[in-house]
Formats: sequence, structure tokens, C-alpha cells
Amino acid sequence: MMTTGMLRDDALKGKTIIVTGGGTGLGKSISRYLLQLGANVTICSRRQHVIDETAKELMAEMGRSSVLGGDGAGSGGLGEVLAVPCDVRNPLEIENVMAKTIEKFGRIDGLLNNSAGNFISPTERLSYKAFDTIVDIVLRGTYYFTLAVGKYWIENKIPGTVLNISTTYATTGSGYVVPSAVAKGGALIMTKSLAAEWGKYGIRLNAIAPGPFPTKGAWDRLFPEPLASMMDPTSRIPLHRVGEHGELANLAAFLLSDYSGYITGESITIDGGEVLMAGEFSHLENVTEEQWDMIGKTIKQANKESKKE
Repeated sequence: MMTTGMLRDDALKGKTIIVTGGGTGLGKSISRYLLQLGANVTICSRRQHVIDETAKELMAEMGRSSVLGGDGAGSGGLGEVLAVPCDVRNPLEIENVMAKTIEKFGRIDGLLNNSAGNFISPTERLSYKAFDTIVDIVLRGTYYFTLAVGKYWIENKIPGTVLNISTTYATTGSGYVVPSAVAKGGALIMTKSLAAEWGKYGIRLNAIAPGPFPTKGAWDRLFPEPLASMMDPTSRIPLHRVGEHGELANLAAFLLSDYSGYITGESITIDGGEVLMAGEFSHLENVTEEQWDMIGKTIKQANKESKKE
């Protein structure tokens, strides 16, 4: 597999991108690659200490000693990190992230909606509040941030780009993660709808639908014990492995870059073929060679019998 960066080093030079949920997991991995490509990145999350630590780590990796906080302090220049706390369910906090970003970097060019929440549960066990919590973060947070940034771009005639982290079950649905499916499905339809409406402003919107890309927090919530011991997530993936963060970061950077300038309203699946295994006969992968031999003989015999009739 190829997990090294696929774009040239200056592919995002001069761009400023906001990454929600940028302090951990996939958001952190994508932010790292955006920085390597020359972009300024504002990472936001509800936990200030988390994004502060991530900012320090990423800046150190970029060979810089300065860390940019919510007050906009720092040395300036390209490829730097700004850490601003934000609850994406709060429009005022979203406006603050945008204001701090513009104050520091001059403008906003891209938005990566990555904030998410999810857990597995029979739906009848969920309270109204539990359902609301997931929908508010995933759907409300996505359209709040998208609307705020979109208005800014339209007013300032900036051809911006939105990238939403979706999921494969946003189109198919899935049991046991119904709040997430509802929210991701709504966000995906918003992506396609606004791509049609805002294209005249030069604004592009796309989505990525990842399969399993293990991250510490989300993975533990989706595959807690005893589930983790009971099932192997790779068993239903044709490529028989989970995704590497670098693979997703490459795709995200491409869709946020001008190289994808003629792509809008699309959702690109990156799941090792997992969603294809939902087909009616996909479970036949578990049939052994000996069983296939027996099945073949049975089919041949049935064909012979049918010719006699």
C-alpha cells in the first residue's frame, strides 16, 4: 500500500483550511498532511487542552517552535497551526473560529467538516437525548459551519471548498448506528444540494465515505468488548485489511486542492470494498474449497436432471 504523500509539497501553499475535530484521530492525521503541503490549518474541538497539545506536536513536526493559540499569537507565515476551541453546535463559537482564522491568516479557503459522534446500540434502547446528541454534532454542526463559511465566501467572492467526512452507510443505512446514519445521510444530501446551488459562486462541496480507519476513541466506542473479541472487522472487507490514515489524508488533500477543481457534489468511498460485501451472495466467501467441489457436483447433477425432463 502507498501511504506517503501523493501531492507536490506546495500543492496547498497559500491556502487556509479549517478542520473541525482536528485535535485527534483522522482530523489530526489529515491536518498533518495539509500542513506538509503548505497550508495554514485551524484546528478546532471542544477541548482546549487537546487541540493545544496537537498544535504543539504538529508545529514541532514542521520544524517550528511557535504555537498559535486562540489569541492569534505566533510568527505568521505558511504551514502553521491555529488552535481555537469550538463546539460546532454553537454558531457564536463557529463565528469566533472564523474571526480568529481570518485575523491570523487573512482569509479562509477550505473547510473540513470532521467533527463526529457515534456509538453502537439497539435503537429502542436510546433516549431522546442520546439520539439528539449525535444528530446535533454530526448534522447540525456540519450545516452550521458550512452555512457560516459559505456566506463568508459568497460575500467576499472567494471560491471556497468544503469537504465532509461522511460514511458508507449514509446512503445504505445501517442498524445499531441509526442516529449517525440519519445525521450523515442528511449531511450528504446537503453536500449534493449545495454543490448545485453554490457552484455559480465557485464553491465546491464533496464528501469522503471511509470504511474502517482505526482511531483510539472512535474505534473503542464502535468495537467495545466483548464485540472486539467476537468479530474481526477485516473479515467483511475484500482487501482484508483496515485503512491507513495516510491513504485517507491523500484523498482529503486532493479534494481540498485545486487539482480536483472539476469535482463537486461527489461522495468518494474509500473502504477496501467493504460496502460491496453487502450483496445478497457476498457471504459465500466463507464457503470452503471442499464445499465448492460438492456444490459444483450438485449443480452439474441438477443440470443433467433438467435436460432429461
